Amino acid sequence: MPLVASTYKAPFYLFNGHLQTIVPSLFRQVDGVQYERERIVTPDQDFIDVDWSRVGSDTLIVLSHGLEGDTGRPYMTGMVKAFNARGIDAMAWNYRSCSGEPNKLLRSYHLGASDDLHFVLQHALAAQTYHTVYLAGFSAGGNITLKYLGEAPDQVPAQVKRAAVFSTPVDLKGSAQKISRIYTQRFLKTLGKKLEQKQQMYPGELDLSEYSLRWSFPEFDDRYTAPIHGFKNAEDYYARVSSKQFLKNIEIPTLLVNAKNDPFLSPECYPIQEAQANANLYLEMPAQGGHVGFAEDFRKHRYYSDARAVRFLLDDEK
Repeated sequence: MPLVASTYKAPFYLFNGHLQTIVPSLFRQVDGVQYERERIVTPDQDFIDVDWSRVGSDTLIVLSHGLEGDTGRPYMTGMVKAFNARGIDAMAWNYRSCSGEPNKLLRSYHLGASDDLHFVLQHALAAQTYHTVYLAGFSAGGNITLKYLGEAPDQVPAQVKRAAVFSTPVDLKGSAQKISRIYTQRFLKTLGKKLEQKQQMYPGELDLSEYSLRWSFPEFDDRYTAPIHGFKNAEDYYARVSSKQFLKNIEIPTLLVNAKNDPFLSPECYPIQEAQANANLYLEMPAQGGHVGFAEDFRKHRYYSDARAVRFLLDDEK
């Protein structure tokens, strides 16, 4: 599919990719979303907490959050609010260990956990009759969503009609090498706390004696993410779960919006050739936006990602 021209332009006072990333992350507020939490037991006897915002619809959007995020992040609640306003039910799911309570197993989540997305989606379809389902994802959740759609498209439920993802590191190796230390330290701080909890739950299973906030993501993933989740090393993890390799197989209309000034994304995360080769993949690359930013009017709580997802998913606007 030819590339999609973008109309997005950041407010003048958010004049670079870092401000466009950080200011919405710290200061965006969303009012009026009231979740109903449900805990569901996974096939491996762990649990996943999902949050519902129902308006009595037969149409559902399923939302997947970013690395070390949760369903309460403003980019999640903002999207929930936008779709509820159009009469659509929403289900936002917290990855294992991301709902405020450690999950039961040594494993938690990783950026290729499409099996968990499939599980919560199947649960939603069993819990209520939805004739149409949309998928949306941000950053890590975008990679999980794209991987899910492309790795086994014949297993995606027929009710899933369209998808939209934002700020997605479709090439995890490139993204892990691109992201700067200032962002990495923030993530490693929360990831380290979760590892400390798991160390107490599973004595002798984890060695945190050399853990450092100065590590790069490849160092962290090589030491912890990969072995805990069954990968040989970071290289194997990135190679197997990066969604870029699965884009050619996506069979439903899917929008990927990656800002060119995203400080988390490497050049490999802009899959131009893959989009041109797949009529179902719509790639939009606005010059601005940062990482999961896309503020249109920060002071009036207007965000391009919310409006763009509504237009693509509900109004069939390319």
